[in-house]
Amino acid sequence: MAVVALTIAGSDPSGGAGLQADLKTFQAFGVHGATVVTTITVQDTTGVRDRLDLSRALVAAQLDAVLGDLPVGAAKTGLLPDADIVDAVVERMRGHNFPLVVDPVLVATSGDVLTAPSALAAIRDRLLPIAALVTPNLAEAEALTGRPVRTVPEMRDAAAALCALGARAALVKGGHLRDRACDVLATPSEVHALEAARLAVGPVHGTGCTLSAAIAAELARGEDLFDAVQAARAYVRRALAASSALGRGSRLLDHRVDPCDGH
Repeated sequence: MAVVALTIAGSDPSGGAGLQADLKTFQAFGVHGATVVTTITVQDTTGVRDRLDLSRALVAAQLDAVLGDLPVGAAKTGLLPDADIVDAVVERMRGHNFPLVVDPVLVATSGDVLTAPSALAAIRDRLLPIAALVTPNLAEAEALTGRPVRTVPEMRDAAAALCALGARAALVKGGHLRDRACDVLATPSEVHALEAARLAVGPVHGTGCTLSAAIAAELARGEDLFDAVQAARAYVRRALAASSALGRGSRLLDHRVDPCDGH
């Protein structure tokens, strides 16, 4: 039987982030991708110009359609634009025991704010407690924890705080650290600092979406969390190294690269 992973996120017409990046990533890992659309954006590599958020009822109906029909092995969330849509996801995820990866998309690479203020509290208070993993960048970790997150020790503290909020694990991404490239993976019982050499490629669109999708794909395939995170990080690194400046703004990942484990 084919392995199925579900992405619950927004659409990016540039193909670099959102649902489009998630589906490309699922395909690279040999996983069938299902989608639930939360919002339709008007954006390119330079920024977000407009968007249309779908209703809670329509998001819930999409979730019912997928979850009632397909054997979902793991899911991930991306852009959840308001509290109503967060609550629709929480309601539908309860009763399912597959892992949920929460990528708390709050601001686009271009700096455009993507979520309503109400979404932040809903993600923190209601979505994190059902998450197998939450994958914030530094700014998102600051927003969720209410504390500065600019150094590796602060990343460790933030990851522990996110676990205390209910997430079974937290991966705080350090791509915006000034002096090094380091992610911090924490569970309630252990913390790992995952170092890597920095790639000097400039701004790249869709890295967070791609990383969380790769982790979800590996979890759907039955990999444990640590191995899933390591495989996903290696895949994103390869996609970064092969990225290209197709548009006028941020570079786009090459999702066609092979995952590090050959799947």
